[in-house]
Amino acid sequence: MIKTGLRAFAVALALAGATSIASADPIQTRQEMMKSVGAATGTLAKMIKGETPYDPVAAGLAMRLLFTTPSGFVTQFPEGSNSAESEASPKIWEDMAGFEKAAMDMQNAALAAIPTSTQGLDALKGSFGSVASNCKACHENYRVKKN
Repeated sequence: MIKTGLRAFAVALALAGATSIASADPIQTRQEMMKSVGAATGTLAKMIKGETPYDPVAAGLAMRLLFTTPSGFVTQFPEGSNSAESEASPKIWEDMAGFEKAAMDMQNAALAAIPTSTQGLDALKGSFGSVASNCKACHENYRVKKN
């Protein structure tokens, strides 16, 4: 039987992924991709905080999502896709190389964390910090906070 946390994560991931694939609008696609990243990060954070039991399968799936998303995410920022409706900073288009590097740093951190994410809660805690700091760095530099 699938654990409740894993089931909720799988459902959220499937719904977000289906919406992303169906959308031709890059703003909507990247917003849906970030919802998937948020669900994966939330799953991991809840385990680390002790709010949900550690589940190696869910942790591994979440970390794999954090690994696979950045390479496709950076392709969703074509010229002219900046909008007041978006949290994407104009800096993305001004410094696309820096933005792509930030995404690849995130991807590399997640890749390094995939094996440890399934090796117990302490191992997950040890590897999650690098992934989270890469998320934060990208948000600080390439995201505009909405009120």
